[in-house]
Amino acid sequence: MTNYAQGFMDKYNAIAGAAVAILTAVFGIYWYVFAAFLLLNVIDWLTGWYKSHKKKEESSKTGLIGIVKKLGYWAIILVAFIISGVFVHLGNDVLGINLAFLTMIGWWVVAMLIVNEARSILENLVECGYNVPHVLVKGLAVTEKIMNAKQEGEFGNDSTENQKRD
Repeated sequence: MTNYAQGFMDKYNAIAGAAVAILTAVFGIYWYVFAAFLLLNVIDWLTGWYKSHKKKEESSKTGLIGIVKKLGYWAIILVAFIISGVFVHLGNDVLGINLAFLTMIGWWVVAMLIVNEARSILENLVECGYNVPHVLVKGLAVTEKIMNAKQEGEFGNDSTENQKRD
């Protein structure tokens, strides 16, 4: 390997290593889940823009609303992890109860939002005329349905289920 190539690789490794270290420090060992969600946010925004451009319905107001919506998703994730973290520490420090399972709240929210973003990307592509494999569209719909059913089972039934039993 030439000196130039070796120098380039050293710089690349240093930058990549620093980026992973920072992401791990901020988001924990599962930083790549958050990176994937961010990537899906960007792709969804771009495919939404492309769809509106193709349909000649471009609007900076609508684009700004989409960006603010994405920021709202990040706020929802933050709140979910804060709530779960507070309850876990409250359980351990004050109540003497292991509530570690509540960390699943944050991860559940991230998983649901990832499915939502992926579905939105596919819907944008379908509306642009792309032939999206049915298995992707159907698979995400089924995944969302299973996750919602599992959520209702673990966190209590919704009011319609309770009304059916009465």
